[in-house]
Amino acid sequence: MGTMTTTNQADEIDARLLLALTQAPRATTIALAEQAKLSRNTVQARLAKLEESGALQSFERCIDPAVLGYPLQAYILTNVTQRKLAQVAAALDAVPEVLEVLGLSGVADLLIHVVARDAEDLYRVAGDILGIKGVKRTNTALVMRRMSDYRTRQLVQKLL
Repeated sequence: MGTMTTTNQADEIDARLLLALTQAPRATTIALAEQAKLSRNTVQARLAKLEESGALQSFERCIDPAVLGYPLQAYILTNVTQRKLAQVAAALDAVPEVLEVLGLSGVADLLIHVVARDAEDLYRVAGDILGIKGVKRTNTALVMRRMSDYRTRQLVQKLL
């Protein structure tokens, strides 16, 4: 589980490298160096620093769950017993249909991104989550349409 902040802030050199990565995530170190107009050694050192700090997250490719037979996506707002939060998180890790879990402040404790094969399967997944010891209440919202993909390029560009 990751935290929401890193201790190091990117500078302009990091921004050039990160922008090159957003444009070509599979690029070699040499290609990134050319794109960012940096030396290969600088790129290697900066990438290592960014990875160590947690600034670069998982290299796992984003796979559309629909291609795996899970066309429905939903977000489940969840209220939990606070002292059981770690146990609830561990139980959620064991549910394959759970894609992501975020801890929240406000009206709910957790925001759980799930996928399902159909409405009946979503009912089962939501029921499985509600059945986890420590989960008090859930509220499920079905994703009807993706309006915008996760993106950071605009933020990186602001550093340049």
